[in-house]
Amino acid sequence: MAKIRAAVCHEFNAPLVIEDVELRAPETGEVEVTLEACAICHSDISYIDGGWGGALPAVYGHEAAGRISAIGDGVTGYAVGDAVLVTLIRSCGTCTPCATGTAVHCDTPYDRQNGPLSAADGGAMEHGLACGAFAEKAVVHRSQIAKLPDDMSMEAACLMACGVITGVGAVVNTAQIRPGQNVVVIGAGGVGLNAIQGARIAGAGRIIAVDMVPEKLEIAKEFGATDGILATDPKPWSAARKITGRGADAVFVTVGAIQAYDTATRYLAPGGRMVMVGMPHSGATTSYEPVIIAAMGQEMVGSLMGDTVLSRDIPWMVDLYQQGRLKLDELISGRWSLDQINEAIADTKSGAARRNVILFK
Repeated sequence: MAKIRAAVCHEFNAPLVIEDVELRAPETGEVEVTLEACAICHSDISYIDGGWGGALPAVYGHEAAGRISAIGDGVTGYAVGDAVLVTLIRSCGTCTPCATGTAVHCDTPYDRQNGPLSAADGGAMEHGLACGAFAEKAVVHRSQIAKLPDDMSMEAACLMACGVITGVGAVVNTAQIRPGQNVVVIGAGGVGLNAIQGARIAGAGRIIAVDMVPEKLEIAKEFGATDGILATDPKPWSAARKITGRGADAVFVTVGAIQAYDTATRYLAPGGRMVMVGMPHSGATTSYEPVIIAAMGQEMVGSLMGDTVLSRDIPWMVDLYQQGRLKLDELISGRWSLDQINEAIADTKSGAARRNVILFK
């Protein structure tokens, strides 16, 4: 067992505590990654705030990158020293979802309470989101990593572990946007900006950003939005229809706000699709008139982690980044140390941050 520093959640809706925890060596099919960067995602915050339940104490964090420092039996294709990203997408490779290309929905259970982490006194500790990356090192299944160029910035690379693939993937994989189609993206935060640049990469015609903050709409244009509409306008969907002439072929809800879900379908053209990306707390509900959706031939579909297949999607995203066509560095709004993680979380919750990154070196 190795002793490492980690940010531990002992109580929901309370500050994390920096302390020593125990991390066991990688077992069969696992790797140990010495982390260099881990971004803060709103999913981490939802867990920290108790919005999705779970066992405590726990170490969260799932949007990370670093270098392999140990390899368990049965792992091939990787070597100690390889630069990799670390994500929560854990797949067995053999269940029906994995075998049919939807590894994000792997249905092989994983016991996070009996994972690689334990408290300094030997007590149980939740391996949050199957990653536990708010720590100096992480032990994860080999399916949760993807190789990176050796010279790639780790603080940029870590963003592809969740926020980037979730936003870009929702557009490219889930909605399969075609050139010339019109899209609306509700929420111009970290995931929303990636949905916007995903739409730009896909060749969308009009890309309309909707947010409550004027400054965010200006930033959205830097990532590819052609238009911006304030969510606080009396009828923002009417403004969107004036721009497109008929409504949106797809609307992406990238925030977990119920108000956004309440109005999302109003932006749709006949035959349009609402893609649900942002995740409200458990128990939150919204409602729609089924007759309108049926009569208009519209759809609602969920998108988890952008329906990403790591081995397929990370290489082309890295290539686009190296070409300057996928913005990663521009997503980073703050760099913090592990000791500053509570301040970084507070800044993220304020809504001002695109992505805050914890640096371990």
